[in-house]
Amino acid sequence: MTAPTENRSTVTEREARQVAEAAREQDWHKPSFAKELFLGRFRLDLVHPHPMPGEESVRRGEEFLAKLRAFCEAEVDSARIEREARIPDEVVAGLKELGALGMKIDPKYGGLGLSQLYYNKALALVGSVSPAVGALLSAHQSIGVPQPLKMFGTEEQKEAFLPRCARSDISAFLLTEPDVGSDPARLATTAVPDGDEYVLDGVKLWTTNGVVADLLVVMARVPKSEGHKGGITAFVVEAGSEGITVEHRNVFMGLRGIENGVTRFHRVRVPAGHRIGPEGAGLKIALTTLNTGRLSLPAMCAGAGKWCLKIAREWSAEREQWGKPLALHEAVGAKISFIAATTFALEAVLDLSSQMADEDRNDIRIEAALAKLYGSEMAWRMADELVQIRGGRGYETAESLKARGERAVPAEQMLRDLRINRIFEGSTEIMHLLIAREAVDAHLSVAGDLIDPAKSLSDKAKAGAQAGVFYAKWLPKLVAGPGQLPGSYGEFRHGVDLSTHLRYIERTSRRLARATFYGMSRWQGRMETKQGFLGRIVDIGAELFAMSAACVRAERLRTRDEHGREAYQLADAFCRQARIRVEELFGRLWTNTDDLDRKVVKGVLGGAYTWLEEGIVDPSQDGPWIADATPGPSTRENARRPYGD
Repeated sequence: MTAPTENRSTVTEREARQVAEAAREQDWHKPSFAKELFLGRFRLDLVHPHPMPGEESVRRGEEFLAKLRAFCEAEVDSARIEREARIPDEVVAGLKELGALGMKIDPKYGGLGLSQLYYNKALALVGSVSPAVGALLSAHQSIGVPQPLKMFGTEEQKEAFLPRCARSDISAFLLTEPDVGSDPARLATTAVPDGDEYVLDGVKLWTTNGVVADLLVVMARVPKSEGHKGGITAFVVEAGSEGITVEHRNVFMGLRGIENGVTRFHRVRVPAGHRIGPEGAGLKIALTTLNTGRLSLPAMCAGAGKWCLKIAREWSAEREQWGKPLALHEAVGAKISFIAATTFALEAVLDLSSQMADEDRNDIRIEAALAKLYGSEMAWRMADELVQIRGGRGYETAESLKARGERAVPAEQMLRDLRINRIFEGSTEIMHLLIAREAVDAHLSVAGDLIDPAKSLSDKAKAGAQAGVFYAKWLPKLVAGPGQLPGSYGEFRHGVDLSTHLRYIERTSRRLARATFYGMSRWQGRMETKQGFLGRIVDIGAELFAMSAACVRAERLRTRDEHGREAYQLADAFCRQARIRVEELFGRLWTNTDDLDRKVVKGVLGGAYTWLEEGIVDPSQDGPWIADATPGPSTRENARRPYGD
């Protein structure tokens, strides 16, 4: 039996929640379509007419996409990257020459200054030929040095680092540790002030780009002391600094070309001028950066959907079974319809969220999180369905297919590569909790003290009065709305009638808000433990958001005479499929096995069912479940390998 890991943090659940709560953005200064949706208010005016990019933005974006496409077709060998488990140096050099490292960096610092919309289109394109290359560019720009400096850096920091990031230097983001995942309250890496410097000690895990990076964004805990507020703080660190060792390059089931490792810091000296923002602001900087940074993942998920659709169409038209093309068999046709409709919706969600990010009129923290959650889940399902459509050929590797004379279609690789997106930048389960917290923010703002066991009776009385006023105004508005009027949203009737789906969204938004209120009334302070309920609430909201985006996109394409009739058909198909999923989720809000599951889990952890594990041989090798991350000098050879060295 493996010995339990020692030296674990003793942070309590309440302390961990307080750290996370302090890091989130507390206020809402701009409207949010998704936030309103969860409150039972279908604000179609916030997304329709669909926001559009400016002509200059389109010109620059399309010009770069053309160059990037030509480069990908000529220079990026996906099969070689998969086979050698690394991106060739010449590919990275070519991307640098194109300016791909600086897609989101302002031209004044040497970047291309692309909009979020075209940045995401570029990621979808490059990610379709090689998800590993997409991950390299995304980690560098979406969460690496450029984005936090753009939002929180000083002008001196921008001038010092952004030109490097735009043309030559790869960056990485280091937050996770061997015993710290989505619970940053247990962060163990320290940054101890020493004059005009900080001294970093600790170990970071799953450092995407960390093996090849030139610059790092590192999250470390500054001890509180005289003149130092302390807390989790962000730093820009030179990856080649003395005391930094890449101890291991991790290997995964997919994304075999990704440069992800374990990085140890031992007495690494960092100038105070490299600190991003004030002490204690690191976690807030990380979470704020992710508000738009998360859009990079659904970008590559949308690209994956497009590829799945292309392969499904070509293969199922070629393959015949029982006298007719595979696609014309209903069981297969349903899968193809799902892939086509869902790809349309994913691109709609992505484009809408991206353009809203560019316009900066709306707060898109929930929209971006929903896009990441929904995109990663649905792309995985589409890839799984493609493997099923391809049958044995879907399970066979592209290399093996090619060796025996057939088209080298990497369907099984796509499935493996996409699997990480349900974990990257917040797992599905964490995204459910994060979005649920934002979705119920209005309730907690007025009634939070009422359900907080730590609050005094006077605080609860005051909160009760505030809640009474809020709910007296809010609850009556959930009874009726435009969704009950047959003529509502009539501008979405053009051959195919999408207005019926918009009325459904409006009615269901109010229904969702009522269900949320009922859950809060029923469980009060225990609501935060009802993760199954909260997850279904969020999933319903995600479906409604995707339905809204699909309808708005279809209408935009119709008015611009860009496949409008076909877009309406796809939006209609998607909405009908989504409505079935929504109704199932509503049923599972109140009819589920959540309570029974908790009892079974207690039995599993208590050893009541160990007899069920008999009759097997566990092939796992001995070792601790979590590697030792005790600070100190490294005893391993440095695996760092900057491109071109």
